[in-house]
Amino acid sequence: MGKKIGILGTGMVGQVLASGFLKHGHSVMIATRNPDKVSDWLDKNPGGKVGSHKEVGAWADMIVLASKGTGAEAAIRLCDSADLAGKTVIDATNPIADAPPTNGVLHYFTTLEESLMEQLQRAKPKAHFVKAFNSVGNAYMVNPDFNGVKPTMFICGNDADAKQEVVVILEQFGWEAEDMGGVEGARAIEPLCILWCMPGFARNQWNHAFKLLKK
Repeated sequence: MGKKIGILGTGMVGQVLASGFLKHGHSVMIATRNPDKVSDWLDKNPGGKVGSHKEVGAWADMIVLASKGTGAEAAIRLCDSADLAGKTVIDATNPIADAPPTNGVLHYFTTLEESLMEQLQRAKPKAHFVKAFNSVGNAYMVNPDFNGVKPTMFICGNDADAKQEVVVILEQFGWEAEDMGGVEGARAIEPLCILWCMPGFARNQWNHAFKLLKK
């Protein structure tokens, strides 16, 4: 049975994931203060809905936070804390700073001692944040084809049930999930975006994903 998925973020990541959830039989509502930002998406996805952040937070069974990293905390704070309590929040954000890359290396506004997801978890302590979808480009988030090899999505979060809920979604979307523990694991997972982008900045190579090999 499909879930009611609320998307916070009207950019390409939010729209691609929203379309993916619709494709797999879920209901989707995108939060926006300006519906014109997703008018083209609505034209292509007539089954989708839009609403305010408070409406989406109250309506959804699961939230996907796909906003720009610098606006992530503000976006999640637009939802009422009571509406997010006990709900899984897939955190697809990265703490990318506004400064341009240095030799193809992105700058982050966090340190290795504190991730963006840890800040978000403190902002909404009763929500169950799970980091996912932050370490690959949006073109490969939904059922990517890597010549039959299933790519790895690294996840983390404090709630085991929420992580299992995300594992089910990742399997629907063509990924294998690797659980990296509690929220502190985001300190290692978020920088994977830096690594993923380096071949793109260096030689315009954006068609890859990570794979954890095991014996």
